[in-house]
Amino acid sequence: MKFTDFYKSLEGLCPSEKSAVWDNDGAMLNPLGKDDVNRVLVSLDPTEKAIRYAAENGFDLLLTHHPLIFKGLKSLTGVDTVSSRVLTALTSGITVVSLHTRLDAARGGVNDVLLSLCGAEYSRDFGDAESPDIGRIGTLSEECDVKDFALHVKSALGCDSVRVYGEGNVQTVAVLGGSGKDLISSAAKAGADVFVTGESGYNAAEAAAESGLCIIEAGHYHTEAPVCKVLADHVRGLGLEAEIFEYSPYVDM
Repeated sequence: MKFTDFYKSLEGLCPSEKSAVWDNDGAMLNPLGKDDVNRVLVSLDPTEKAIRYAAENGFDLLLTHHPLIFKGLKSLTGVDTVSSRVLTALTSGITVVSLHTRLDAARGGVNDVLLSLCGAEYSRDFGDAESPDIGRIGTLSEECDVKDFALHVKSALGCDSVRVYGEGNVQTVAVLGGSGKDLISSAAKAGADVFVTGESGYNAAEAAAESGLCIIEAGHYHTEAPVCKVLADHVRGLGLEAEIFEYSPYVDM
């Protein structure tokens, strides 16, 4: 498949207008205008390991959630992590496409997958002025204690541990994969009893719990990694080969 056609299919899956204004996602790197895509490696992060794995195993393209290039590069010396990754991809002939906040907000993306794994039925979106539809609100079939719900989330996401702030029964669930600190107040205003996110920060979570919104931190990686299957399934639906590169940058001890 031609790269332009492949990228057009990704636009259909998660349109670029869904990206936050501050974000940098989309086509990150296409060495020498490489045009053919046959084998795609899917990874949450464009790590050096993922890029080298793609190069060593005959992949044409690395498809990620987190951007390869987020802020403007000032040099390509290989001294810092980002420029080293870019140089590795360039010299290895690996095209890189990153779908960040557009994949968070898109239907069937990060937060729809997370809400489903939490066992809640979708009811509406929530967000802030910049990204009004990035998060999801859903309802559990029955009210339950937040600690019991947290154990379900832990099992569903395959976490070694989760962190719970607050106590009491919950039924209305807000979710945002990754870093959810900036949307805690939005989740509360949306009427959520509990907010499931990757990380929120101690002070913000403690204040939210005191005001009545329980917080469950399940880890940045674990709340976003399940979307890799959605991306791999999309690639396979195009008649291309796809593999998921499963690698977490941290280990819970």
